[in-house]
Amino acid sequence: MNGIFQWFKSSTKMKRWMFLILIGIILTCYGIAEILVLKEVSFIQVGKIITIFVAGFMCIVIGLIFLNKRTLEVLIESTDERMENRNKVNVNSLIFNKTIYDQGPNVVVIGGGTGLDTVLSGMKNYTSNITAIVTVSDYGKLQTESRKDLHILPTEDIKNSIISLSSNQQEMSNLFNYQYNSGKLKGLTFADVYFSTMQNITGEFTESVKRTNEVVNMVGKVLPVTMDEMKICAELANGYVVEEKDRIAEVVYDKVTKISRVYLNPSNCRPAPGVLEAIRDADSIIIGPGSLYTNVIPNLLVSGVAKAIKESSAMKIFISNIMTVPGQTDEYSISDHINAIVEHCGEGMIDYCIYDTGEVVPEFIKKYNREGADLVEQDIDVAKSKFRGIKFLQRNLSVITDEYVRHDANLVASSVIELICDDLRYQDKENDPQYLMMNSKLKADKQINKKKKAEAKARKKGVDRSKSTIKGKSKFSNKYSERIASIRESSQNSDKRKKQAVRPKTTRKTRTTQNKKIDIDPPKKAAKKETKEKTTRTTRTTRKTNTRTRQKTGTHTAKRMKTKADLKAEMEETLKNSKLGR
Repeated sequence: MNGIFQWFKSSTKMKRWMFLILIGIILTCYGIAEILVLKEVSFIQVGKIITIFVAGFMCIVIGLIFLNKRTLEVLIESTDERMENRNKVNVNSLIFNKTIYDQGPNVVVIGGGTGLDTVLSGMKNYTSNITAIVTVSDYGKLQTESRKDLHILPTEDIKNSIISLSSNQQEMSNLFNYQYNSGKLKGLTFADVYFSTMQNITGEFTESVKRTNEVVNMVGKVLPVTMDEMKICAELANGYVVEEKDRIAEVVYDKVTKISRVYLNPSNCRPAPGVLEAIRDADSIIIGPGSLYTNVIPNLLVSGVAKAIKESSAMKIFISNIMTVPGQTDEYSISDHINAIVEHCGEGMIDYCIYDTGEVVPEFIKKYNREGADLVEQDIDVAKSKFRGIKFLQRNLSVITDEYVRHDANLVASSVIELICDDLRYQDKENDPQYLMMNSKLKADKQINKKKKAEAKARKKGVDRSKSTIKGKSKFSNKYSERIASIRESSQNSDKRKKQAVRPKTTRKTRTTQNKKIDIDPPKKAAKKETKEKTTRTTRTTRKTNTRTRQKTGTHTAKRMKTKADLKAEMEETLKNSKLGR
């Protein structure tokens, strides 16, 4: 009985829907009873009965829908591990996540570095069928003695991919990136020691990575692209060969040249177990973003990988970089990036290219320009004419984090999922559970993102109103408010500098006169001020009296003139009268 009464608690929020269902049943029964009892049928009575019956039926349907929805929410709240902080978790998104994980598309992501981590952290919100194929090479970096003693392959990209796919990225990052500072383990991280231990237990490095997918609470799996020791070499346009990644940019700048191609040494590196199978079974293959010549292309050069991608029926998506990489892709455009992949691997590697809108605040671009980087040129017309089999899609992918231009994980993932949904819609699979769940998840995420953006804008506006004078509510002002504020600050600073530059320089004479003025006693200053005030008062009074006297004299003379004229007129009139009398 206690279990039954638990459903009637206020926290469950179920009583309202039960009450609505009860009202619907009463109205429906009342309508049926009216039909049975009715003797004479009239239009008004029939309309009344129909409305009551329809209202009752709708109450029952709505109550059942929301009751089942709330039951599912209660189930998620009681069983999902991510509901530790219930105030910050959207239960609806968790419901979609639970159902979409196992039914989501098989996605293979190929690359390395921060670009791969961004895609993985976004895609894990839509599907659990993710396979990350990462590079395993130190690119000629010097290894410490403690690292040489472990006898394991480089684990940097594998470690970062596992962190990105874990349910709690922050805790996993703190654990795997913990570095030992003393003893024989000095210079090593916990990830190095962990993979060395797992390799000793399983006997193989690939098997140790597979076991890690089961041990760690993560979504999807991570696979090294090869088990062989892979060394990446770069051949420059002038024929010079660079065998260390750290020296590529330096040599390119010194020789004033560009990278002609990259190759692996040895050239016959075998793919790790499970890599080719994952590519063949994939529904979509994502290439990039990342450093083109050190993270993306080396994975494709492993024997059998490029061939498996070409033969796969999966959707091949290339995510273009937003900024160029100094010393690697200087002055590169989107067509240059694709051309580099085609020259190394051949055609048929890319079906879709997703690129950013390029709307980045110029102040941040200037920071990249100082380091030798710039925006990737969007020569879409040239790319379309050169690569006719590739479709180009422009999406808003960029975000500013810590004053750096990065790919937004959620925006990249939603763009890829939208593309997959469009493909399923084109195949008339709109009733497929996979399409329904992904489409509903996209809609829910869009609404959540809109609310978050609105809240962020409201917060920014609240701060800006107290600090700045920007009052516009147009799209332009909302979008470029930060830029306008920075431009105003810079203009104000420049005006201040100009004023400081215009100020006259103090010479010895001016300094002496200033000192003399300063040396005057305060009582003397007060006496001088009093005398000046008295003189000004006297001058003002004299001026006023003079003006008054002038005005008076003018009026008196006018009166005198008027009296003489009157006397003459009177004399003439009297003379005329005397003559007439005679």
